[in-house]
Amino acid sequence: MPTRSILVVDDEDNLRTMLVAALRYEGYTVHQAVDGADGLRAVKEHRPDLIVLDVMMPHVDGFAMCRRLRESGDRTPIIFLTARDSAADKVEGLTIGADDYLDKPFNLDELVARVEAVSRRVERSPGASEVYVVADLTLDDVAHRVTRGGVETSLSPTEYRLLRHLMRHVGRVLSRGQLLEGVWGYSPDDDPGVVETYIGYLRRKVDQVEPHLIHTVRGAGYTLRAP
Repeated sequence: MPTRSILVVDDEDNLRTMLVAALRYEGYTVHQAVDGADGLRAVKEHRPDLIVLDVMMPHVDGFAMCRRLRESGDRTPIIFLTARDSAADKVEGLTIGADDYLDKPFNLDELVARVEAVSRRVERSPGASEVYVVADLTLDDVAHRVTRGGVETSLSPTEYRLLRHLMRHVGRVLSRGQLLEGVWGYSPDDDPGVVETYIGYLRRKVDQVEPHLIHTVRGAGYTLRAP
């Protein structure tokens, strides 16, 4: 397998240098940028496989950089580093297209574990793409395209992975813990609230018309099934 490339974007020189050294020690090819504007240039130049992105930076902050990438169609996985402890800030980061977040201060081993978990979620072999169809809902994993009733729906990377996971297990009831492991790579003991949040996002985007396809099974979890 080719060595994966990571871009570290952080305006704290000491922390950035430490992150670069730690990730290189783990065998990654690592590039670095000092703020969001520099990070956007580095993405174009190096085309990294994953971005480790600080939230609070001058000029172009992490949220702004993430928004610009997603608006341009760039779906490179992003792990946010944040010193903020507000749940609203974390939800905002995930909503605009981040794949994970890590609170400062953090253990370097935890960062490496998160990088590995996100990388495993997005890796696919060339022949692994498929088209999933449930009623009038279609997910084309080749074109990375979702339609409901023939109308295309725009999903964030995390929303897309959640929908694909539900459609791959159509008719099966999946617990919050199973969804955390299968979509986010977390253990079942980690924050289960993120599952409810993203199920709500999916319902607003793909399940606003009849028949409803995403169902809550009280005390058990969630399932996607045809009527």
